[in-house]
Amino acid sequence: MSKKSSFENDMARLEEIVARLERSELGLDESLKVFEEGMKLAESLAKTLEKAEERVKRLVKGVQGELELEDFEGDGLPEES
Repeated sequence: MSKKSSFENDMARLEEIVARLERSELGLDESLKVFEEGMKLAESLAKTLEKAEERVKRLVKGVQGELELEDFEGDGLPEES
């Protein structure tokens, strides 16, 4: 593959793999091969998301109106206790 895959392309390929495995249309050998490809994609996608999460910052107005960078925490939903 000569061009660099994008996150969206990799995600679409992973979804395609999952659908094929769920339909049970492949033999054992081909299923294992496709499953391995899916696991590699899933690992790569997870790493990409982790890196993105590390970079996400939120601008927040401070007490005196100045802008501050604050770490982004989760999905913005309150944590359940």
